[in-house]
Amino acid sequence: MSAPQYVPGHGLLAGRSAVVTAAAGAGIGGATARKLLEEGARIVIGDAHARRLKETEQALAEEFGADHVASLPCDVTDEPQVQALFALAEQTHGGLDIVVNNAGLGGTAELTEMTDEQWTKVLDVTLNGTFRCTRAALRSLKAAGRGGIVVNNASVVGWRAQSGQAHYAAAKAGVMALTRCAAIEAAGYGVRVNAVAPSLAMHPHLVKVTSAELLDELTEKEAFGRYAEPWEIANVIVFLASGYSSYMTGEVVSVSNRHA
Repeated sequence: MSAPQYVPGHGLLAGRSAVVTAAAGAGIGGATARKLLEEGARIVIGDAHARRLKETEQALAEEFGADHVASLPCDVTDEPQVQALFALAEQTHGGLDIVVNNAGLGGTAELTEMTDEQWTKVLDVTLNGTFRCTRAALRSLKAAGRGGIVVNNASVVGWRAQSGQAHYAAAKAGVMALTRCAAIEAAGYGVRVNAVAPSLAMHPHLVKVTSAELLDELTEKEAFGRYAEPWEIANVIVFLASGYSSYMTGEVVSVSNRHA
């Protein structure tokens, strides 16, 4: 099955302001930043890669307007950097409505060969980083008192067993549990917290470093026989960030077509 046509924006998030982590590059974060802008939002983007982040900011500002895009380098394992990113959103756009926690780190290692460092690094970026940013988001949104939305990026690996992915799977399962607990706590002040769980999402740079054999093996398990484009995941994130999902909180939405 060939990739579907790109879906244009419909102004679903006009007048809203958003923070997106790990938004520099061609992956889900970058696609989400673009989608939010296409839907009328103003954004602050963060990423640990300062050069790529600045290039992304400049490209998006040229297309959508400098008043709609701001950026700040942010390593989600560093609490002061997380605080600075959210402070910039408050200063630049006068408040905060949406937070997309996209930062994560993968890797492959069998448990018998996995080092403490490998385990800890994946958990610190993927789970602890999501915790830090969710905490910052809820503090900001609770203080503002006007509601808001948090969308976390989980993974179907949080449900499915996969060899060599124990650290990543544990982290993503943790993100799912964090999402559900945060949703219960935040409901009282009008904030919704949900997550997406993509299966196989690829972008050109990732395809280049993936062997053809592995890519074939992965895609033939998908019902459509192809991987998802990052913007297809971003579409679901936009749905969760919009009023169309007003009755949803604490949910993990699988963006997948693989059922075995």
